[in-house]
Amino acid sequence: MQWTLVIPLKPLVRAKSRLAPAAGGLRPDLALAFAQDTVAAARACPAVGDVVVVTDDALAGRELAALGARIVPDTPRAGLNAALAHGAAAVRAPRPAAAVAALNADLPALRPAELARVLGAAAAFPRAFLPDAAGIGTTLLSAGPGAELLPAFGTGSRSRHTASGAVELVPGEVDSVRQDVDTGDDLRTALILGVGPYTARAAAGLLSMD
Repeated sequence: MQWTLVIPLKPLVRAKSRLAPAAGGLRPDLALAFAQDTVAAARACPAVGDVVVVTDDALAGRELAALGARIVPDTPRAGLNAALAHGAAAVRAPRPAAAVAALNADLPALRPAELARVLGAAAAFPRAFLPDAAGIGTTLLSAGPGAELLPAFGTGSRSRHTASGAVELVPGEVDSVRQDVDTGDDLRTALILGVGPYTARAAAGLLSMD
């Protein structure tokens, strides 16, 4: 099964606000770098046929389009879940049976092979999700052909996605797909896992690994 990934991205000036204490003025640069590494890894995944980024940020749109993403403006401007629903609708307008998965934009350590493992596991269910490394949120939510995405991201989304009927995935060692970055500690963990080149450059010298 080939998937279309829908990745939401806030305007960079507002993205990753919880990272501010660790990143300071580099926060927008890091938010873009996370998204670039996420999109680049997703595009390299053999299970992914297309990547759609929902954003109103002009710089991010240009940079991510250069990596092969299709940019969809966030016309609802009503938050993360509205953006994801809008992106999924844009994907399915010409292809109603498309398999769609929502993916966080802040997975700088993402590995294409691990993403393929998650999507392979998701293909067995109408809707499925992968919890984040903290076990509270969600980093990926899938909807196979004929199923609505019904995103419920945000704090505590693991329980909401479970309540909505989505199956929780347990596909083995897929740490890179679960390690989103909201805080300085998250970034340190991602750096230990091994981030992509954009994040490595943006974070150079920012955080001590000691």
